[in-house]
Amino acid sequence: MKIQDIQKEIVREVISEEQIDKKLGEIAKLIDEEYKGKDLLLVGVLGGAFICMADLSRHISVPLEIEWIAISTYGHGTTSTGVVKILKDLFTDIKGRHVLIVEDILDSGLTLSWLKDNLSTRGAASVEIFTLLRKPDAIKIPVEAKYVGFDIPNEFVIGYGLDYAQKYRNLRSIAILHPDVYTQKS
Repeated sequence: MKIQDIQKEIVREVISEEQIDKKLGEIAKLIDEEYKGKDLLLVGVLGGAFICMADLSRHISVPLEIEWIAISTYGHGTTSTGVVKILKDLFTDIKGRHVLIVEDILDSGLTLSWLKDNLSTRGAASVEIFTLLRKPDAIKIPVEAKYVGFDIPNEFVIGYGLDYAQKYRNLRSIAILHPDVYTQKS
């Protein structure tokens, strides 16, 4: 699929590439202050957070390590199933570490609530959350995200790592996907 074709499936851009980069720089300064002298481990949630994790980590100046976890609650749909499955667990022991979960979007809160609780039981010194996007109107389980990039409306968004059926992750901005795309019958 060509970029021109993708543009036809977008309702509108909600956050530009420039806005994302500026916000990541601002949040990285806060992270630098908070984690100075601490053993920081960024835990990225695959697959959506991979682009955000790379860009955020390049803005952070304190020493850090990066680890990945893959969990699923969506399957190929647009809403959470409510059942969290670990598809790829951490390789690193997080006992005594300061863990900062890096997530692309805080939607219902089910996934991040479960993940924070799960990592907290592993003996981390602290577990906090950074989310690039938060949908306040979609939250079903309250989850405290220490760092939030942008609050957005409760619409299905794509781009900057966010996907629909594994497509659209390559967009440089955040956009609303046209409902016709995900309501079509196969």
